[in-house]
Amino acid sequence: MKSSKANTILVTGANGQLGTCIKAIANNYPSCNVVFEDSSSLDITNRNQVVQYMSNSQFDYIINCAAYTAVDLAEDNKEKAFEINAKAVENLTIACKRFSSTLLHVSTDFVFDGKKNAPYLERDSTHPLNYYGASKLNGEQIIQQALSKYVIIRTSWLFSEFGNNFVKTMVRLGQEKKELSIVADQYGSPTYAIDLAHILLTFIASSSTSYGLYHFSNHGATTWYNFAAEIFKLQNQDIRLHKTTSKQFASRAIRPKYSVLETKKVKETLNVEIRNWQSALKEMISRL
Repeated sequence: MKSSKANTILVTGANGQLGTCIKAIANNYPSCNVVFEDSSSLDITNRNQVVQYMSNSQFDYIINCAAYTAVDLAEDNKEKAFEINAKAVENLTIACKRFSSTLLHVSTDFVFDGKKNAPYLERDSTHPLNYYGASKLNGEQIIQQALSKYVIIRTSWLFSEFGNNFVKTMVRLGQEKKELSIVADQYGSPTYAIDLAHILLTFIASSSTSYGLYHFSNHGATTWYNFAAEIFKLQNQDIRLHKTTSKQFASRAIRPKYSVLETKKVKETLNVEIRNWQSALKEMISRL
């Protein structure tokens, strides 16, 4: 029989997109007692501060939503990306080990090189093309080497009504411009951050001990071009879209051409249905 004792949970990176989404739905999980901290109240790059904080208020779980996610800037700010995406993760693993906490950590589809043409499985070999992906993979490896009680969830193309993301950028640009050029040769699966937040809290609320590595995104694959077209359709905005290529767009960081994630493992482990990205996008747009 499961204990009725509430799970105490620390969410780091609380003011980011995913942390804000967890905050928005936490009341739906009465068995979860969640504390939210951002970098101003808990600097996870400071090992002593992390250990001291955890010794004062021990948690059953840590959900690490803190990350350096500026993919292009990471190419020129390697040290900062590594500090947040790897070194800070090591600090959290040390605290989790010392206080017997379970770590839930969010990673990325950018650990893959995009050379596959079928959805990526958790066991597929990794080969990041950019420093952001490399720093996130390093964080994964630190967790896997240090802990037995962990859940790493790789996700992709995160969007929501909170924070900065592709959907909100398109909505803003659609109000400013009549024509846009959008990359049409990168394939991935959009993920509504609210749905990811539910997955993270479901792992905890269900008292799952199925630790390990998982993939989660909304169902279905698309390109940035088709994603944008769907956004403008839902917004009833008449924007002329032009297809461009990754090469023509010439961003600082190289991105995988195909990074669709296979989500069967998380679906079966938690016994959850995963809706398609179009349905999730429609709900998100209705909340703007």
